[in-house]
Amino acid sequence: MTAVFGVDIGGSGIKGAPVDLARGALAQERHKVLTPQPSAPEAVVEAVREVVRRFDHQGPVGLTFPGVVVDGRTRTAANVDKGWIGLDAAGLFREALDLPAVVLNDADAAGIAETAHGAGRGEHGVVLVLTFGTGIGSALLVDGVLVPNTELGHLEMRGKDAERRASSAAKERHDLSWEQWAGRVDEYLDLVEGLFSPQLIVIGGGVSRKHERFLPLLREREARVVPAELRNDAGIVGAAMAAARAV
Repeated sequence: MTAVFGVDIGGSGIKGAPVDLARGALAQERHKVLTPQPSAPEAVVEAVREVVRRFDHQGPVGLTFPGVVVDGRTRTAANVDKGWIGLDAAGLFREALDLPAVVLNDADAAGIAETAHGAGRGEHGVVLVLTFGTGIGSALLVDGVLVPNTELGHLEMRGKDAERRASSAAKERHDLSWEQWAGRVDEYLDLVEGLFSPQLIVIGGGVSRKHERFLPLLREREARVVPAELRNDAGIVGAAMAAARAV
């Protein structure tokens, strides 16, 4: 089929690459630009256009978004400009790129990729994929079927959104040691494990490339806790998979 492109839009960076769907891997080295500040829709669209044009791509494009996405419309915007709320994001990207475009929640894209090609491959029961970055994203899958837009980073933890205390950005913001941060992650995992009783928890996001620094510090629990195999490329791969399915 025509090459499919994935773009992962985050609160701090926008990265994309063509994806080899058979392998569930990037077909070329990804290109990354900083997320514009402020991250208004027009500025982000221009940044996405720069990433896609870098590869002279002419096929379908899948794009992730850090918030709730329903039928291509962005309903929330926790870590990007509030101008995204209620926007027909899929239509906006289709028009700007002049290409078929699909938009989905960023962690949902990572969950799709990890269960098809990564740490959740072949797993049955409840699998929870958590992405630790600017915030905390979540993808909940039951026997491989996604429950979209769970946004579990916004669960309350000590009176705040959990991601304000336990994201990797919170680690940097509060200058926490790995041991201190692991304690906060454990508290967060207690919360989600108590709600969903997953068999497997996959830890993704940018911090997953340093998983050996903090996973051994976490307490043992009923769920197995493992690092994402696709690391921070999972969003790109999952976005491309979603675009291919739509085509």
